[in-house]
Amino acid sequence: MAATLHPTSAHWGSYRVEVENDRVVGVRPDPEDPAPAPVMGNTPRAQHHRTRVARPAVRRRWLEHGPGPDQLRGDPGDSYVEVEWSTVLDLLAGELDRVRTEHGNTAIYGGSYGWGSAGRIHHAQSQLHRFLNTIGGYTRSRTTYSHGALEVLFPRIIGTPAANRLLSRVPSWERIREHTELLVSFGGLRVSNTWTTSGGRAAQTAGPAMRAASDSGVEFVSVSPLRDDTAAEVESAWVSLRPGTDTAVMLALMHVLFSEGLADTAFLDRYTVGADRLRAYVTGVRDERGGPGGVERSPEWAERVSGVPAADLRALARRMAEKRTLVNVGWSVQRARYGEQPLWAGLALACCLGQVGLPGAGFASGYGSMGNYGGGATPLGLPRMPQGNNPVDSFIPVAKVSDMLLHPGQPYDYDGERRSYPDIRLVYWAGGNPFHHHQDLARLTRAFGRPDTVVVHETHWTATARHADIVIPATTALERDDMAASHGDLALRAMPRAVSPHGLARDEYDTYTDLAERLGVREEFTEGRSSRDWMRVAYERWRALLARRDLEVPGFDGFWERGRIEMPARVEDETHLGEFRRDPEANALRTPSGRIELYSETIASFGYEDCPGHPVWLAGPAAAGGDGADRAPDGGDRPLVLIANQPSGRLHSQQDMGGYSTSQKVGGRAPLRMHPRDAEAAGVAAGDVVRVQGPSGSCLAGLVVSDALRPGVVQLSTGAWYDPSGADVTCAHGNPNALAEDVGTSSLAQGCTGQLVRVRVEPHEGAPPRVRAFEPPEGVRPLGD
Repeated sequence: MAATLHPTSAHWGSYRVEVENDRVVGVRPDPEDPAPAPVMGNTPRAQHHRTRVARPAVRRRWLEHGPGPDQLRGDPGDSYVEVEWSTVLDLLAGELDRVRTEHGNTAIYGGSYGWGSAGRIHHAQSQLHRFLNTIGGYTRSRTTYSHGALEVLFPRIIGTPAANRLLSRVPSWERIREHTELLVSFGGLRVSNTWTTSGGRAAQTAGPAMRAASDSGVEFVSVSPLRDDTAAEVESAWVSLRPGTDTAVMLALMHVLFSEGLADTAFLDRYTVGADRLRAYVTGVRDERGGPGGVERSPEWAERVSGVPAADLRALARRMAEKRTLVNVGWSVQRARYGEQPLWAGLALACCLGQVGLPGAGFASGYGSMGNYGGGATPLGLPRMPQGNNPVDSFIPVAKVSDMLLHPGQPYDYDGERRSYPDIRLVYWAGGNPFHHHQDLARLTRAFGRPDTVVVHETHWTATARHADIVIPATTALERDDMAASHGDLALRAMPRAVSPHGLARDEYDTYTDLAERLGVREEFTEGRSSRDWMRVAYERWRALLARRDLEVPGFDGFWERGRIEMPARVEDETHLGEFRRDPEANALRTPSGRIELYSETIASFGYEDCPGHPVWLAGPAAAGGDGADRAPDGGDRPLVLIANQPSGRLHSQQDMGGYSTSQKVGGRAPLRMHPRDAEAAGVAAGDVVRVQGPSGSCLAGLVVSDALRPGVVQLSTGAWYDPSGADVTCAHGNPNALAEDVGTSSLAQGCTGQLVRVRVEPHEGAPPRVRAFEPPEGVRPLGD
């Protein structure tokens, strides 16, 4: 039988799969995509891999002993019993009913940190939350691992609507090409990051747009420890700084603007509050608490901290003042201890330049971090699966899941509140992998051992699935009908089913429908509709919203037949804070002052030592000791700084066993990049298996020697499937989250800090353990190849 082509979409874009005898045998780019993401090459192997969850499975110890805490949950030697669908649904419905009856719905944690599928209807998080809301609610999470610090800080300093627009309605790359003269990006502009968009993209436009802007004369400056954080095709000056010292560089740039009379004092006086406090801190008149006798944050001071020559900092500050400048702080920069500070300092720097609110200028956070950032906006929204209302008022910051599970009832600080962790008895996870996102994976394993029951819906036997008591097999996006689009997308696309479900895998909607039937709420959950009906309803509701704005799109049947419709009401010319700049009184920000708060009385009133009332320099564990040495403050036990950035071979940990992802591995392990000088000092060479030791654990990796990163820095991307099977190492496969400490950015945001970690790299002694991450657990009969 000849292969047939089927259009589909994923978070890494639109493409086509080749299907022969009901199997995916290849992929082809969408012919309308100018720069398709190569990660689509993971799909054929991943779709039918032996790690697919083929049948419902129950952990043997839970099945034999019943619900309860179990510190052997997640043990590499754990075994599962595959059961019939009726059996697993009865067990799960009974356990849900027991927990909500005995402990209340607050005791159910509905994790489901997204990313499972690009589909608008079969979106794992929406499906799970709708179901849990129907049975009485659940404890939820707030903010994201990607930019949790921004999500809490910016509503305080520019107000909620403006903060939301900072993540969605910003100048497009086309407007940057037209208006921007200089783009200074802290954290670089990594093209591979732009392959990923929540909901996918009809076409990968960010990379070509960056190159077009560069070709048209926009000057780029990449401030990063990694030279290739900005593509070689984009002509860019590289400012090589020590990891975690971005705030010091920004303060020094402001020092030049203040001391040389280049700061726009008229803008600061009219549009901001607190500039006088900030200036006194930067020039050394006051310390971070407003007391006398601070440290002058001069370029010479910043050189000692960051390694960037003082002369280069002065020259850069002058260029920024001369040109129409856009300051971009990538999401990666905030994922470190005190991650609020570079964000706040970046905005303050843009305000000192006086260009906030001008086309192509001011402040941004997200260019080079995700594909739809700078790709336009869709102010009228997208079709979606309604989640309903959660009657339970209980939540945690998303990156505090281990603390919540380990310390029920313990108080913690968050955004000016003193809160307490709920007592979670049942964890329900779908469409996400906390053993990819979270830090200190050994601690997360201990945390997962505390609840009575862990339930996971999964397509593959990931580390999260292997920490579950009940594992529900879910279909992939290729095994069901759906539709895809992201915020600011070019088109809404149909995603018709390409292959049959793997084994006994089912659509999650059907699983929840059967659970709802057992719990007496089927009608409330389904409203009498199938998932196909919901797809039609969601589309037609969106179509009606467009019609109220005199925008026409075809009916659902017409859309499905076409397979694609261009996105109406899409805008590309947003200028962030433009209306505020034009009239700050009529368009006052929703802050206490109505202006940009370079000093926030509200944040200062919280009394947080780790996040004062204005941007300050706080040396995190990754930063050098301030004496100009690239070494650990502890004297050298962990002399290197590891950057755990996003992978270029896959989306997060998805399809890590795929062909494109495995092509990047070294000896079957995640690649660790190291500067030649550091490799020589450590006694290791390219291709070696090395042991990487961090403060919370260790991992093995395959060594790549490269001068594309500064000395004293190593780089190990996230996403290698966690493999705790080695006897003397936390992860045998190379997951950097096995190394990092599980601490928040500060008491304000409690954001993720997994980007930077102090490490030691050394040769691995003896024969390394084999990688077992892609071996299904005992008791599971794989169907895949």
